[in-house]
Amino acid sequence: MGQRLASLKEWVEQTFNELNIDLAPDWQCLPVSGDASFRRYFRLLSHGMSWILMDAPPEKEDSHPFVHIARAWEPLDIHAPIVHAVDFDKGFMLLSDLGDELYLDHLNDDSADHLYGNAFSALTRLQQCQAVDGYQLPQYDAQLLQREMDLFRDWFVRDLLGIKLGPGVNHLFEEVSRFLIGSALQQPQVCVHRDYHSRNLMINGDQTPGVIDFQDAVIGPVTYDLVSLLRDCYIDWPELRVYGWVDRFGEMLVADELLETYDRAQFYQWFDLMGAQRHLKAVGIFARLNLRDGKPGYLGDIPRTLNYIVRVAGRYDGLQTFAAWLQDIVIPAMYRCDSFDDELLNKWFD
Repeated sequence: MGQRLASLKEWVEQTFNELNIDLAPDWQCLPVSGDASFRRYFRLLSHGMSWILMDAPPEKEDSHPFVHIARAWEPLDIHAPIVHAVDFDKGFMLLSDLGDELYLDHLNDDSADHLYGNAFSALTRLQQCQAVDGYQLPQYDAQLLQREMDLFRDWFVRDLLGIKLGPGVNHLFEEVSRFLIGSALQQPQVCVHRDYHSRNLMINGDQTPGVIDFQDAVIGPVTYDLVSLLRDCYIDWPELRVYGWVDRFGEMLVADELLETYDRAQFYQWFDLMGAQRHLKAVGIFARLNLRDGKPGYLGDIPRTLNYIVRVAGRYDGLQTFAAWLQDIVIPAMYRCDSFDDELLNKWFD
């Protein structure tokens, strides 16, 4: 047993004693699938009940935002994990268990309207959280948006595909960045989860969706979480159906007074361009996870995610040069790269 896991188990026994909860002599601590960060999760089983243990090494992860946001969202009827106990110095947390049934595993043609409807309702409540006691939600400002898009250029284009970043390419990225950042900052600003998608929403009975992985929440564009959900890096839907859901959500925003009016053409443009910014970030992160962190499992999601960018970029004058560059330079480089399977690339780009 590793020293950190031994320390976690010791902390559990001490914490349950302090909470005056009986811990079974044969209690179990079972690994749960982790995420793309340095956090690890375990399911604690005792007397037929379960909790989630989070192990977030404090030198790698700051647990304060998670705790403050979870407690702020609880009275808003957002079903995030309840924080039963936390030790910030050790990086340990005892949470309520939202189960292990992801939206991703339940979404299909028949279930999507209902599940997304629940997700929309939770999202409008989440977006109304403008302040968190004890923690200042950061602004999704131009600098942060730019740093995220730089991940695509640096980790995916340069480091994974080996494409030279000459003056022309860098100038193209500058133009694309100005266009996308301008659109993002033009939008109404609300609370943004930042990873509101099918792997972070849980099937949890009457409390569906359970919402996890929200520690990076910010104040930012109103369409950000919507595009994370509907142009998900892990599942895709026909465009007509996506825009039907966008209309449905836009009308909910007006009903909840988060928008004064729903201008369909304007909202579609915000949605499309926000998606382009997010997907540039996501592709860069997937490449970084492979190259820096030794996690190649996300490479298979890059073609779907890049396809979103290609499709959207071709629709807007400010992105058409970028779309042509992706088609002429980036996609051929992916076929030459050993990291990608030709059959998968053909599915999205042939």
